[in-house]
Amino acid sequence: MPAFAARVAAFPTNRTFEQVLVSDLRPDDVVLVRPGETIPADGCVLDGVSCANEALLTGESAPVAKAPVVPPPRFALQLLRAGRCLLLVELPTGERFQTRDPAYMLLKDMLRAAGLPDSPQIVGDPVRWPLLVRGTMDQGPDAARDFVQGFVSARLEDEPCVCLWLIGLPAVRFAGEADAEAFNTELQIEGLGCAWALPGLELLMEEPQRKAQVWQAMRRLMARWKTIDE
Repeated sequence: MPAFAARVAAFPTNRTFEQVLVSDLRPDDVVLVRPGETIPADGCVLDGVSCANEALLTGESAPVAKAPVVPPPRFALQLLRAGRCLLLVELPTGERFQTRDPAYMLLKDMLRAAGLPDSPQIVGDPVRWPLLVRGTMDQGPDAARDFVQGFVSARLEDEPCVCLWLIGLPAVRFAGEADAEAFNTELQIEGLGCAWALPGLELLMEEPQRKAQVWQAMRRLMARWKTIDE
């Protein structure tokens, strides 16, 4: 293991590097490795193509080709239950909702408008991706999708719901296999059933004009979770 590494602090906008102690490297640091140098830490290739000698790890003497890989997506999601619905919500700050958070207050307003309990029950711990800071486990988009869908599916087995709200692009993308174009539409997801794709709470606060589309979609879908006697 080398003593020093060339850390690129502002990659990719600026590729200037500084020499730092390998022991000072932190998760998500980007380092420059020139041909013939020893790779200073576990990681993935972000730019450039080369070969690496992995004989000490695998016993294989032939160099192994290395090329850029898709970095793992980063998001945090919280599953909540409100009446007959489950809500998979992007956590804007990455941390659990606090009672007076503006995003949480908006969510409560949305639940009241939908005729659902406005104090949703937390279901399990937040889902944070990537799962591991280090290591070689696949943490790309496909792995994230499989994990999120498996997590939600397991909770649905415990207690089914009539409609799964997917709030925020990570929830829509990794549970619903859709993108921002699906906002305010109904999705049918294999293994998860009926879902409603919504913009994230932070986006709704930044662009309040989007709320009108949310209310219109809510009126169309409300019959799914409203009981006959309500």
